[in-house]
Formats: sequence, structure tokens, C-alpha cells
Amino acid sequence: MPEKDNLIIGRNPVREALRSGQPIDTVYVSAGANLGEIRELAREAGAVVKTVNEQKLSQLAQGGVHQGVVALGACAKYASLEDLLEVSAKKGTKPFLIICDEIEDPHNLGAIIRTAETAGADGVIIPKRRSAMLSPTVYKTSAGAASYLPVARVPNIGAAIDRLKKEGIWIYGTDMNGSLYTETDFDGALALVIGSEGTGMSRLVREKCDFLVKLPMLGKITSLNASVAAGIFMYEVVRQRG
Repeated sequence: MPEKDNLIIGRNPVREALRSGQPIDTVYVSAGANLGEIRELAREAGAVVKTVNEQKLSQLAQGGVHQGVVALGACAKYASLEDLLEVSAKKGTKPFLIICDEIEDPHNLGAIIRTAETAGADGVIIPKRRSAMLSPTVYKTSAGAASYLPVARVPNIGAAIDRLKKEGIWIYGTDMNGSLYTETDFDGALALVIGSEGTGMSRLVREKCDFLVKLPMLGKITSLNASVAAGIFMYEVVRQRG
């Protein structure tokens, strides 16, 4: 269940939140409700719009009178992919981006954002579906880094990777079948892909990677927490760029 202080319940509150430019992550609307204006405002705001049944809405509203619509707020506004590309252009540095491929645990996403900000990354890219959002939990876990590091939410990670490649950015996927991270050159313009907690990168994303890199696993456990692994890779980039 979403955190209660992250909920906006009812037609007028949701409508005004969207009109005011308040960061909104997802808008849930009843399948039978006439909410065309709210749907359009949500799309213009870049929010995900999901059509659900009354039972789901009542569950989300947690006792509130929803009138056919419930919205989930975000702790910060989402950036665009172009916004992230402009960061390195303004700094005069080589692009350094983090792509989260279906990281669904908000604690992991928050920790990745925190490390990415401290490592000097230009931003984080997440998909609109099957991903943690910029929730209060993410903000808290990021220690406030979500206020400083831009996060772009894209409809399709594969299409985003294609766009980055057109800008001359190399894509490094994290996978146990890759080369050792200490033997990999991270000095150029790059985007580092961190796969989901359970299954790693999706097949389509893996196929789009230019390089695959791995961490040495010397014990009986053959995987690391996604945010821990991400931190090690990010700081290898920092070390090499020295």
C-alpha cells in the first residue's frame, strides 16, 4: 500500500494538484467514471494513468471518499531524457548516467539515487512501468539526493538506450557473464544499467548493451543487493575518471 501522506483523493483535489504543477506519479481512475478532463491533465503532466475497478480504488483510498479517482504524489518532479543530456553539456564533462531496469524496491532506488548524486552522475533513468517511483520512502532513503539529482521516467528503456547511443554514449550492462569491472574502461561517455533485484536486466535491454561487466563473487552467495552493486560500479567510474 502507498504511504497515506502520498495520496491525493477525490476529483477536485486531484484536478487542482494536476493544474498547480504538483509532482504527480500515478493517477488511478475508475473504469466507469467520466473523468476525461483529469485523464488529459494527467497525461499533460507526464503522470501514469491507470484504469482500475472500484475495489482497487477503495483499497488505495484507505477509507477516503475517492469519487472515482486517486493520485499518488511524487517527492520531486521528473526530468526528461533531454534534461539529463544537458547536465554534462553544461558541466563540460563526459555523460555519466545510471539506468535502473525495473528496480521495484523503493529503498534500493533511493540508495542508488543517493550514491549516484555523491558520485557525480548526471542523472538516473527509470521506466514508467514496473519500477519504484519518487515516493517519500525513496526521498528518505536517498537522504534528500532526490531533490538534487534529476530522475527521468521514460516509457521504454530500450528506446531510451537507442537515444543515448545516438549521442555517442556507450551502454554498460551489469551481468555475471560480463568482464571484470576492474578490467573495463569506463573513461568515455557512458550509461550504467542496473538490473532488477530478482532477475537482473531484461533480455531486450541486455541485447542493447555495448559491454557487460561483473563483480567478482568469491563466496557461496552469487549476487549482491542491487544498490550495493551499483555503488561499486559507480565508484569505479569515479576512480578511473580520477
